Amino acid sequence: MYEADDPRSRLSTAGGGTGPASAFGESTYAEFCDKPPQESGPGWKTWYVRGQNFVVCYSLVEPGAVLERKGQVDEYVLLLHDPQSSATVEADGEQVQVPGYSITMIPPGDSRITVTGGAYLVRMISTQNADITAKAPNNAKYAGPHPQIPPFKAWPDPVGGLRIRSYSLDVPDQEGRFGKIFRCSTFMINVFPPQGPRDVTKLSPHHHDDFEQCSLALEGLYVHHLRWPWTANQHDWREDEHVTVGSPSVCVIPPRVIHTSAPSAAGSNVLVDIFAPPRVDFSEVAGWVLNADDYPMPAAN
Repeated sequence: MYEADDPRSRLSTAGGGTGPASAFGESTYAEFCDKPPQESGPGWKTWYVRGQNFVVCYSLVEPGAVLERKGQVDEYVLLLHDPQSSATVEADGEQVQVPGYSITMIPPGDSRITVTGGAYLVRMISTQNADITAKAPNNAKYAGPHPQIPPFKAWPDPVGGLRIRSYSLDVPDQEGRFGKIFRCSTFMINVFPPQGPRDVTKLSPHHHDDFEQCSLALEGLYVHHLRWPWTANQHDWREDEHVTVGSPSVCVIPPRVIHTSAPSAAGSNVLVDIFAPPRVDFSEVAGWVLNADDYPMPAAN
């Protein structure tokens, strides 16, 4: 499924799955900021889009803006990709000053993010939180169980218990490692370094058997290529998709759908891949998950 020089060729899932794939679910494309936000408040505007297990919340913010969660049922993620951004995060009696170019895991319960710098932030919240899920305008695509995705199950709590945990994204690239991967009990996030246009003779079409991929474009332009495999049932057949989206935007890719994404802007292109819950195959490769010591994997069955 991957070329020999692709780090993902080492994954336990690299060979693909077996058996029929009778139905696939639907793809989603959403460009934030091109339509009115779903929600706004003093100093902030937020756009929502969901997949089966997650909601991506993209917010344009001003210093002093406050984003609160009341009764959050599980861990959620705050991404401050812009180095000029910063925030104060409060949860469970703890207060942490979070710098830009960081990713922060926030515990369940009540919490507050107060913006102290920057123009945007991204939160990732599981669909176990009905109040946030209801705000996503593409809810109809994900009503009920998914034909290929198991019911959501969180991974174990972190070592030492749930609390605010923040990690710098200023991690040197390393030969053989695939992006900058962090996980918590609900999400896995892979932040790629900025890159120019991709060589179209070196794309990487592949698929995932039983989970979605959410590709969040923060800078530049991306062409998402999706191909639905044929099955015995012609009603499942679909035309290929070759969709160009700007940034900020999201593409949600269903399981079993062959896909690859090509950064295409002449300048900087930045992509963040989101998975909920975390991926086992990425977690199995030593050194790939940068905070693996904090967040254990589930016990083997």
